[in-house]
Amino acid sequence: MASNEYYSQTSRADNQYYGGNDQYRTESPSAYSAPAPAYSSHHNLVGPGKDRPPAAQDDIPLQDNMQKHPSRQHIEMQDHVYDTSSSQHHQPPNKPPSKGRVRLGELGMLGSGKKKIPFVVYFFTIVQVAVFIGELVKNGTSTGSPIMIKPQFNPMIGPSPYILINMGARFVPCMHNVKAIQEAKGPVSWPCPWSTTNENTCTLSELCGFGGVQQPGQPPEPNQWFRFIVPIFLHAGLIHIGFNMLLQLTLGRDMEKHIGSIRFFIVYMSAGIFGFVMGGNFAATGIASTGASGSLFGIIALTFLDLLYSWKDRVNPTKDLMYLFIDIIISFVLGLLPGLDNFSHIGGFLMGLALGICILHSPNSLRRRIGESEVPYANSQVSSGFLKEGTVPPFFKNPVGFFKGRKPLWWGWWLIRVGALILVLVVFVLLLNNFYIHHKVCGWCKYLSCLPVNNWCELGNLTITRDQETAQQQQAAKRAVEALMGMSRRVLRG
Repeated sequence: MASNEYYSQTSRADNQYYGGNDQYRTESPSAYSAPAPAYSSHHNLVGPGKDRPPAAQDDIPLQDNMQKHPSRQHIEMQDHVYDTSSSQHHQPPNKPPSKGRVRLGELGMLGSGKKKIPFVVYFFTIVQVAVFIGELVKNGTSTGSPIMIKPQFNPMIGPSPYILINMGARFVPCMHNVKAIQEAKGPVSWPCPWSTTNENTCTLSELCGFGGVQQPGQPPEPNQWFRFIVPIFLHAGLIHIGFNMLLQLTLGRDMEKHIGSIRFFIVYMSAGIFGFVMGGNFAATGIASTGASGSLFGIIALTFLDLLYSWKDRVNPTKDLMYLFIDIIISFVLGLLPGLDNFSHIGGFLMGLALGICILHSPNSLRRRIGESEVPYANSQVSSGFLKEGTVPPFFKNPVGFFKGRKPLWWGWWLIRVGALILVLVVFVLLLNNFYIHHKVCGWCKYLSCLPVNNWCELGNLTITRDQETAQQQQAAKRAVEALMGMSRRVLRG
């Protein structure tokens, strides 16, 4: 056998055990076979010096042999075991590489890291679960049952909504004056947090808690502003917190790993607060809103941007977009059911889009054109060794150098970022101004959070206040009549 044929057959054997693709690796070398070296060369096979067979002298120019036998060229190239880790993304030799690199369920932003620990997700999850346990304990000590079963059952399998109001749920009457309450003649009765019947009533101050509020019509007006933040950590029941934590520990965790904890925290909290502010302006005033749904919709918005940013890098971007649209549509449709605040979902999604444009990396195609495709989110090289690496210095260390030499595309995208930030801040200020000062109501906006069937869009409005006022007047009149009748009897007896 010629030595070049022996070399080729040995290469085939080596490739069977040590080939470039893990799919073809059957087992490690056993005690019954001598392992081949990591880098196979000719002298490893035949031995040095005088032990070389005479025919080996004809085989020194291996390149000539490959030209004579072109069918063996592919086999020879597969013998370079040390280069297997980067060979066509671990694809089989006979299978052409796919055009896209990002598959369904994966994030495709360039420069994103995958080894970061999602501290924010884990911390928020622990806090939210602990707070929910506190809700159940408080409901159990107040009503005798950890979940609401009287006067009606909570379909979310959780505490009473009055317990949630007392613990900080977004409830408009605890945050500013409501016209229906101000126009009521006489005091208005409210359900007590510990009530199990419709007969137990309390004042608004007792229901709101946290030091209470003044009675309607008495200054200062209610201003428990923290109810835009606290509800992010409250949930209405096991079903509510179960779905939210499932999404948070999957999609939220992966997103934080890619963009870092600081960016994730900014989007998570901003989307949640903006959602509750929008709901406070447009949702029914009698709804107690809780949950991290607005924050998670902000994270869903980041996922949507990631899909658009990495469109050309994906295996099947249209399929990914359809799956994401189905998830978003289902979530918004569920928000149309009675008692749910779809405005928190919408507000969180819009804030996530705006902040995503501001704080995420530029689209992949744009980053390649401006030469920033390798800059990671946690850019330690940029922050410490930019002079050695030739990268752009950070803004706080060198503001002039940060903007020096930038391409027009970079400036154009940053104008879009600044515009998105200004727009969302202006909308946020306008919503707060309307909530606390103008109290303007949008007539058609309620249909974004309800279906016009079975009077669903009227549920949650505080029209019941007038019914309470009428009932109180009737009871007062009845007591007055009974008192007059008693006086008349005593006069007749006397």
